[in-house]
Amino acid sequence: MALFVQTLTLWEEMHNKIALFGGVYSNYLSLEETLKDISKRNVDEIYCLGDLGAFGPNPNRVFPLLEKYKVKVVQGNYDNSIGNNMDDCQCGYTDPRDNYFAKLSYDYTFKNTSEEFKQWMKALPNEIRIELGSYSALLCHGSPRQTNEFLWETSTPTHFLEKLCSDFNADIICATHTGIHWNRKLDSPLRSNNRYFVNVGVIGRPENDGNTFVGYTLLYCIDKMLKIEYIPIEYDYRRLAIEMQKEKLPEQFVETILTGWWTTCLEVLPAKERIKGKY
Repeated sequence: MALFVQTLTLWEEMHNKIALFGGVYSNYLSLEETLKDISKRNVDEIYCLGDLGAFGPNPNRVFPLLEKYKVKVVQGNYDNSIGNNMDDCQCGYTDPRDNYFAKLSYDYTFKNTSEEFKQWMKALPNEIRIELGSYSALLCHGSPRQTNEFLWETSTPTHFLEKLCSDFNADIICATHTGIHWNRKLDSPLRSNNRYFVNVGVIGRPENDGNTFVGYTLLYCIDKMLKIEYIPIEYDYRRLAIEMQKEKLPEQFVETILTGWWTTCLEVLPAKERIKGKY
């Protein structure tokens, strides 16, 4: 299949409704269901905020779907590492156990990603800027200042998010990376628009809440008001688990897909986030 090329200007044409997701993590089954659902919702554009590989099996099955649905992609830390032939995923973990499983995942993804798509990932932009109604939106992976920055709902102060919007000249910042969706309205009394931070979630694995579904985010404007809607997506997670086992991926990864509870990458969670989970 021919490699598709993204062409992005600094500020694209104005949109009124967009779909966003992050963290595909090689889960082509959830990606396909997500894109089918989005295609029914009359959106102007579809954006993926990075991390196409990791965790799941058969990473090359992701790319034809991105091409088919004309998804525009921001470069995540994983995509940067794979594209530049690095030794690790630049995930931002500090705990040895987290890094052990991250290394297993990265080595598998690197080995099973074609050279053609490694080069494609290398060329992805680290941010995309668009106009959404009357809002200026910046799309990135972790944060606009650092690709692998973790911004958690329970530990990220509002004043810091407001500063990011000011520093990077955006009304809305959309990110992913943490694997758990959330959003916050940032009141701006001296501005015509309020500001927002939106973590759009991931579709590659569940959100450490005991549910097996994943999800994506819709952003749209009605009468100059921003609307944020999270859309849950069911997919054949049992089939994914079988494929993961065939590829000899860690059983801990398989357990997460089957139960909806994270078994790895736990130490990075703030205490208030981790206490919501099983482990």
